[in-house]
Amino acid sequence: MPQILVDHSADLDFDRAGLVKEIHQLITEVIDTTVAECKTVFRPAAQYTVGDGTTGQAVMLVEIKILAGRSLEQRAELTSRVLALLESYLTVPAAIGVEVTELERATYRFVHHPGR
Repeated sequence: MPQILVDHSADLDFDRAGLVKEIHQLITEVIDTTVAECKTVFRPAAQYTVGDGTTGQAVMLVEIKILAGRSLEQRAELTSRVLALLESYLTVPAAIGVEVTELERATYRFVHHPGR
């Protein structure tokens, strides 16, 4: 179920395949899920600003959406571990943020559409 949204500077050079593989595995170590249930979308941003725009920093913001019911400790551990992973992948100055959010079980639905 986890949905991972990675917003990043469009020109930021990093190993997307390697990062997503490690994020998916890491999530399974912290919460009760499988790699097969993880879904990641990379969303490059052509326009972004860090601070007053003069730092030259890239940006990477990651949101991990999980079903409600995990403990605060699990969510905090996931946040910390993903942040450390991102730092290991980036080689340029960057503003990095990670947030774990919960989806309400009563109002969230997901299907694998078979196509037509």
